[in-house]
Amino acid sequence: MATLTADAVDARSRHIDIDAGTPEHAWQACDKLATLPQVELCALVPARSRAVILAPHPDDEALGCGGLIGMLTTLGRQVSVVAVSDGEGSHPPQSQLHAKLPELRAGESLAALRRLGLHDAAIRRVRIRDGAVTAHLPELLKWLHAYLQPTDILFAPWRLDGHPDHEAVGQAAARMEQDIGCKLVEVPIWTWHWARPDDARLPWGRARRLHLTPAAEQNKRLALQCYRSQIGQDEGRMPVLPAHVLAHFVRPFEVFFL
Repeated sequence: MATLTADAVDARSRHIDIDAGTPEHAWQACDKLATLPQVELCALVPARSRAVILAPHPDDEALGCGGLIGMLTTLGRQVSVVAVSDGEGSHPPQSQLHAKLPELRAGESLAALRRLGLHDAAIRRVRIRDGAVTAHLPELLKWLHAYLQPTDILFAPWRLDGHPDHEAVGQAAARMEQDIGCKLVEVPIWTWHWARPDDARLPWGRARRLHLTPAAEQNKRLALQCYRSQIGQDEGRMPVLPAHVLAHFVRPFEVFFL
């Protein structure tokens, strides 16, 4: 048996098991989550800044930042969504949806963004292969260098979020903060599934809650229903995002690591 390094052990402990995970009621009872300091929307995204949401797969933008997007659009702020991959790996090749996924998932994202108030939404698609973002990191970095501006506020998955694509996108975003100067805000997504409320690996000192208006909360719920390929059963297979996972994303607040 090969000896595992500390990094390998930690990666294994962040493995995403879709059938098991921390239930949402455990997070709701978590003192740390309940007492997080709040951040105001205008402090998170100043008036003259563009919010750029990096989604490793189409749907990550709404899962992690749907409420934020909705409230920014209400204020008339500039929001850009970047789909790093087309999410074509969410279903097995034998699925009838498999060949349609790139365009299907892009359409679902557009519908969701319209629900959130981005009626003229256009998603920038980098088209890196789903599951291969780490291998194509130089390509992603080049694309981001050409697209981002120093005044952008960049929202990307937390660098230890558990999914390899999420972590690679988070690492690329951190590099952009160094190279370009845009502010990085990290978004926990799969973290809520594999982590525990007492997990010391979460950067609680950097965590902040953004309170969602009732309208933003409701519109996020409606937006999540647009991802039919992910929340519906596929020829008897379990949904990619079953109800117990979606439960983490219908809170009256969103959490960001600043």
